[in-house]
Amino acid sequence: MERVTDVPENPARSAEPAQVNDYDSFAEAYSAENENNLVNAYYERPAMLALAGDVADHRILDAGCGSGTLSAALRDRGAVVTGIDASAGMLSLARRRLGDDAALHVVDLRDRLPFADGAFDDVVASLVLHYLEDWGPTLAELRRVLKPGGRLIASVDHPFVAYTIQDPRPDYFANSSYSFDWTFNGQSAPMKFWRKPLHTMTDAFTTAGFRLSAISEPQPDPAARELFPDAFHDLSTKTCFLFFVVEVPLSAAGSDE
Repeated sequence: MERVTDVPENPARSAEPAQVNDYDSFAEAYSAENENNLVNAYYERPAMLALAGDVADHRILDAGCGSGTLSAALRDRGAVVTGIDASAGMLSLARRRLGDDAALHVVDLRDRLPFADGAFDDVVASLVLHYLEDWGPTLAELRRVLKPGGRLIASVDHPFVAYTIQDPRPDYFANSSYSFDWTFNGQSAPMKFWRKPLHTMTDAFTTAGFRLSAISEPQPDPAARELFPDAFHDLSTKTCFLFFVVEVPLSAAGSDE
């Protein structure tokens, strides 16, 4: 099992070459890029917050919280947020943003979560599931820690983009990976994502015991039109991410089904 601990204040930096999807190796650069760019700050995060709606007093698990931008926005809306991420470096930045008393834990989403059954009202999983080859064990754990009636709100790479633009493949229906180098401020890191057809995604949610509530393909925040005029037009006319809201049925109370 991967480590499941509170994030250290000063995580050690490895002298080893960067591994695939090793956010510790470029946490600062990624966080700076993510803060105010078009795709994250004016498209993905606003869409996640809109789907979450009124979260006052909700206990929310931010699964794959990164440097805590979405956690902070949810907390500002009155939620009680717990953040988990596999990267201690990203969580160090989240602690800097959220404060020393923030509930932040180093957790690999492929492992059992260190929380009781029904501990949360909502889970948000922002651009994280496409790092996983098999969604099944992770979704089962996310469902376990949600109360009956609780919601999982998730965003992923849109399958259209993943199959036709990013390293195209001839078979849309195959579950396959693709790799690329991600560059921020001149710093490059190797990344690997997994792509799935839409029906495989929805089947994974229902197999885990969720009920599909919404599938969304939102528009970017209109405030970005003047800030990013060229890129705004592209993003508003071409798909990028796909958003899901899935629920634990109320009938799940007292049942593992």
